[in-house]
Amino acid sequence: MSISIPGKIIAFDYGEVISIEPSTADRAEILRVAGAQDEPERFWNIYWLHRFALDQGTIGPKEYWRRIEHDLGAQWDTAQHHELWLRDFRSWLAIEEGTLAVLIDLQRGGTRMALLSNAGLDFTSYYRHGMLGDFFEEVVVSGELGLLKPEPAIYHELIERVGVPPADIVFIDNRAENIAGAAALGIAGHVYEGPGELRAFLTGLAESVKASSAVPPHVVL
Repeated sequence: MSISIPGKIIAFDYGEVISIEPSTADRAEILRVAGAQDEPERFWNIYWLHRFALDQGTIGPKEYWRRIEHDLGAQWDTAQHHELWLRDFRSWLAIEEGTLAVLIDLQRGGTRMALLSNAGLDFTSYYRHGMLGDFFEEVVVSGELGLLKPEPAIYHELIERVGVPPADIVFIDNRAENIAGAAALGIAGHVYEGPGELRAFLTGLAESVKASSAVPPHVVL
């Protein structure tokens, strides 16, 4: 079923909207390679502590894993560094099939789309040159800009690239603070709660836009 929303650009976050959360098995393998099976909470706290710098592009993947190694007090060889990066990167590649179906139906309906993601530089080629890139007119990645959602400047970048007023953009993200950041600039937002709920929201939006465009202009006699 196509979803046609003329006059709007639907901008999507990637992580846990288009992609699914890394699986329990993926996380267990990362802990195993890191030798941190006995202190998972500490490991993940350090993992997320340095993730902001990675997503902002101020450090690359190599430095990111070196910082985690240092803070854990671990000693990893080159092979472990590469395996940790690979397992972590791969864990974020799995796509939510329900969201993919929504993207396909939006594309079938001729709806314009963009991607706005907090992610490191290693994801940029995947976003643009993998099959996902077929959906999006513009791909805005935090690591390329030195910016992170919900900083206003990253939304300004999105607005400039798609070339439409903020009111004509609808942003889908799983974090309320990122939606609030977009809303502060006049971008409509929707907090993602799952593919079924997303489809219902976008279908309702399509019907609303269709209904408003069908209203005849006021005629002055």
